[in-house]
Amino acid sequence: MCEPHRRYAVTRYLAKRLGYYAVLLVAAVFLAYALSCAALGPRAYFEAKQPRPSAAAVDRQLTALNINDRTPVVERFATWADGLLLRADLGRTIHNTPVNEEFGRRIWVSLRLLLIGSLLGMLLGVAGGAWSAVRQYRLSDRALTLLSFVLLSTPVFLVALLLKNGAIAAKDAAGHEVVPFTGYETPNLAGGLGAHLADWGLHLLLPTLSLALGGLAVYSRYQRSTMLDVLGSDYLRTAEAKGLTRNRALLKHGLRTAVIPMSTMFAYSFLGIFTGAAFTETIFGWHGMGEWFIQAVNEQDINAVVAVNLFAAVVVLAAGFLADVLHAALDPRVRY
Repeated sequence: MCEPHRRYAVTRYLAKRLGYYAVLLVAAVFLAYALSCAALGPRAYFEAKQPRPSAAAVDRQLTALNINDRTPVVERFATWADGLLLRADLGRTIHNTPVNEEFGRRIWVSLRLLLIGSLLGMLLGVAGGAWSAVRQYRLSDRALTLLSFVLLSTPVFLVALLLKNGAIAAKDAAGHEVVPFTGYETPNLAGGLGAHLADWGLHLLLPTLSLALGGLAVYSRYQRSTMLDVLGSDYLRTAEAKGLTRNRALLKHGLRTAVIPMSTMFAYSFLGIFTGAAFTETIFGWHGMGEWFIQAVNEQDINAVVAVNLFAAVVVLAAGFLADVLHAALDPRVRY
């Protein structure tokens, strides 16, 4: 197949996948909205105020916020979706403040943690799994296997707590923090851009590590298994017979084939990373989407909960689309 036809085939494939994800996004958001309306009770939040407002006043407040349980869910969702599509308006919180303001402030906090933590975990896991497969049953393979099983059996929040306690214990003689363990930046930090970047990096270290270690454990186990299947393949032996060195054959042909299943796994494991980030943000004092979600559920704040679910759906589906792009780039059968 000539090169223009190959590019057309890949473009058509990715366009179909993008359309599929758009439909999934609408379905996921509607389901999240319906479940939030069914599970949360904002009416009780207003009725519990002192002095207790009248039933008519509560109804007016709920209607103004578009969370009145006496209005059909489909009608409320249509109003919410209309504001989102026409004005990029996510509604108002239960405190009658714009959801957009809180969403815009927190999204960059979470994205920093999620993207760096997930990508670092995947890269380390793929590299570690491939190395472990090549050195099967040697000391390094057994050590990585032991570490992976320990991390797999340890909840994310426990890993985060252990890292935080380690940072607390590692204070210097003057009682200063060696590695920051609270917040995502130092308030009122003096200095230029370099000082702020270094400060952000230090604050990122522990929460990112808590997420990346979980990814390392999962990806390394799967990568080791797929790499072992590739090591005994005929095409790898053929590549070596044609003159390629063992290492070059492994990198050029073996690892590329073994990584293909990992691209799909990356998409489906991203939601688990987001769930872990909710605990990590709370433990390390990061005011991100995960912490906001927990607060919103406790306050019966429907619009805030839906906004966080929208963010999670977009991130997970974007990871799925990225996995499709990687699959198309790595697997020649997709191009044909």
